[in-house]
This record gives sequence, structure tokens and C-alpha cells, in this order.
Amino acid sequence: MERTNNRPTVSMSRREIINGLAAGSVVAFAAPSLSGCATNEALGRSQLMLVSDGQIAQLAAQSWKQALAQNRQTSDPALRRRVERVGNRIVTAADRRYPQQNLGRQNWEFVVFEDDTVNAWVMPGGKVGFHTGILDIMENNDQIATVMGHEAGHVVGRHAAERYSQQMAAAGGLTLANVALAASDVENAGLIAGILGAGVTFGVILPYSRKHEYEADRLGTDIMVGANYRANEAIRFWDTMTKRSGQRPLEFMSTHPSDRSRISAMQSYATQQGYV
Repeated sequence: MERTNNRPTVSMSRREIINGLAAGSVVAFAAPSLSGCATNEALGRSQLMLVSDGQIAQLAAQSWKQALAQNRQTSDPALRRRVERVGNRIVTAADRRYPQQNLGRQNWEFVVFEDDTVNAWVMPGGKVGFHTGILDIMENNDQIATVMGHEAGHVVGRHAAERYSQQMAAAGGLTLANVALAASDVENAGLIAGILGAGVTFGVILPYSRKHEYEADRLGTDIMVGANYRANEAIRFWDTMTKRSGQRPLEFMSTHPSDRSRISAMQSYATQQGYV
């Protein structure tokens, strides 16, 4: 540890930084130089935010580029158009409901990867990946909208940026510049992607917190209904996923764990809002 202007400066290697961010194993403490909270009106609470939307999107863009290079995309144009149509409706509805998030200004991309694993994910900057495996078990566009809305909920909630900021603080108050050194580090690419939300696609399982999941459920329900999709199909889909996860491990459930409590909460919220 060195001192700069009478302030301690933590020195860590790139590997130590990224491993610490991914595992959350480093000791947390509040760094005066990194204190920063922002109120998220969509969530109705404040969040620790040590990075801007532009900075976190820049990191995500590198991981997204690698995902496109390393994974085969579907050759089915109808399937691509279907996911894009649902995705664009969800983004339009989310932008209309939460204009302060400026979702419409993001360069959204919806890609279907030729992969039979049951998985879907989103990264900051509006990069959405669906696997053919999860689309195969979806009965209608409402269920695609369920997952798309849930993923958009994570974006509206700025959950990846919040998790990234929390882990930055845990890493000892390191600046974004320190961490961004690893953005082009191929060896640690999977860990960065996991932190930002891509999860098991890169071999790193980093589940969202229970709070984040509940928030994405609520926001996602609002968004899909705003896009004129049926909220009751969200309940059906998550119930099906929970039953399937009991039969065999599902990649999607590794990063988006579901249980009866969440389904009950979603059902209660949808009923209160008059969605079902």
C-alpha cells in the first residue's frame, strides 16, 4: 500500500482485481474517494454507483464482442425476427414507462445463439442474448416477453452497475481505470462478463442477489404489460422453470434463481396492479 496526497492507495494486479470482483472475497471498506450514491426512481431507492452508464457499457461492449465471436448464432431468420420484435416492443414500453433511464438511446441488440442450453441474459448497454434452448420451451411470445421484460428490468434497475460498484468498493476503493485494465484481457474475460451479467455463457456463474431478482420481477411485469403482453403467462413460465430446475440443473436458473416465494410475490404484485 502506497500513499498519495496523504491517502492510502491500494496496489493490486489485474488478476487480483478481477478475481476479487468476481468472488467478492476481498475485504470491504468505505473509501472516501469513491463515495457516491444515486437515486433510482424506478426502484424507489438509492444505489451505490461508482461508474457511469457509459463506463459500464464500455466494459460490457468488450464482453459482448467476445460473445458474438465465440458463439454460433442461429441461422433461422424467423426466430431472429421473432425475438427482435418482442425485444423492441419491450424496450419501447420500458422507455415509455421509465424515460429517465434513456433506454431508447442505447444501441439494443437481440441475438439468438444456437445453443440447446436453457439460458438468456442481458448486459449493460442493451445487449441481449437468448439461447435456442430456452426458446424451445416457450409456448408463446408472452413468455418470451416475460424473460425479455425481466432482463430489461435488470437494465432499468442498473443492477450490473450496482453489483460492479459494490465489488469495486470491496476491492478497496480502486478506481475504474484500475479495473478497466482487464477489459481487453482475454484470460479474465469470463470473469468480467460474469460480473456484468453474461454469467454461464462465459463459464462464470454469478447469480443476482435476491433483492435484484425481486426488483427485476416487478419491473419486468410492469414492462411486459406495458407492451401489451399477458402477465399471467409470466406466472406460468416461472412456475414451469422452477419445476424444470428440480429435474435437472438449468443454466438460466444458476444466474436467475427462482423459487416459490418469488412466484408468490409476482402473483401478488400482478393481482394488486390488476394485471391478472
